[in-house]
Amino acid sequence: MMPSDWEQTAFLVFCAGSCYPSIENMSEKGLEHIAERIVASYKSHGGINHIDGANLPSKEAVIGITRDLMRLLFPGFMEKDVIFSNQVHEFVRVLCASISERLEEEIVKALQYRPFPGCDTAHLDGEAQRLTRELMESLPGVRGLLQTDVVAMYEGDPAAISNEEVILAYPGLEAIAIQRMAHVLYRQHVPLIPRMMTEFAHSRTGIDMHPGATIASHFCIDHGTGVVIGETTVIGQHVKIYQGVTLGAKSFAKDAEGHIVKGIKRHPNIEDDVVIYAGATILGGDTVIGRGSVVGSNVWLMESVPPHSIVYFENEQLRIRLQKEKAQ
Repeated sequence: MMPSDWEQTAFLVFCAGSCYPSIENMSEKGLEHIAERIVASYKSHGGINHIDGANLPSKEAVIGITRDLMRLLFPGFMEKDVIFSNQVHEFVRVLCASISERLEEEIVKALQYRPFPGCDTAHLDGEAQRLTRELMESLPGVRGLLQTDVVAMYEGDPAAISNEEVILAYPGLEAIAIQRMAHVLYRQHVPLIPRMMTEFAHSRTGIDMHPGATIASHFCIDHGTGVVIGETTVIGQHVKIYQGVTLGAKSFAKDAEGHIVKGIKRHPNIEDDVVIYAGATILGGDTVIGRGSVVGSNVWLMESVPPHSIVYFENEQLRIRLQKEKAQ
């Protein structure tokens, strides 16, 4: 039996006492005083508590599920031992069963916290089973998209020596793969879990992609560190972006009470065949980068540009011009 969170905490406190004499030798009265102050802070700073509420999805469990989903997407790439063709079906069946059981449990927790409109709150187990099955059934389609992403990264990077290197070593592909799966759950209105998945990818790759972003095929993130892609971004086919690119919001609309309005279009649309070089920042829900355009490094852009444009800085001035071969 796995130890409970409380038992693990008690063990850590015991270990701390063993390692640090100042804690070990602290009087019972001193410990009681500290405990009282911490508990009092739960009342004075209640916005960061979750006590007596629904049990939330486990971060550790969601990370484990995400890792195993990646094993399904890229069989043989993340195993210690080789997988033979006569083992594949059983490998997939067992892994699917394990993922499904664990994911259903975490989705139930997420729906207890915040059920989506129309959710059958009397039968959350059934809702979780349905949502999990829909995600698992989407994986062949996700793999189809990821194959185009691998091709885009291999063909778009002269340093890439093989598809295998892209899958094993390119952080952009890992971030995209996790985002594509999280996007399925986001579209199903599953709370918390999609963002937990993409933040796991963010912590590993330095690439911050919201699960709400809509991304078409053949997407390439080269290098990737510092890339930010906002929730309502729409990205077309054959788009390539480099490190430090931000696809963000221009401003945040507020309601009459001064609260930020949620659920509106805030982030740009990037049409097909666009290249965005390192450090560029493109902002605004009404900003559209026309197909075939090139956005230069360190450009700050809050306006749409027509198809086949080149956007760059010259003498500290923003320039937008049509590519000569396209203008004729």
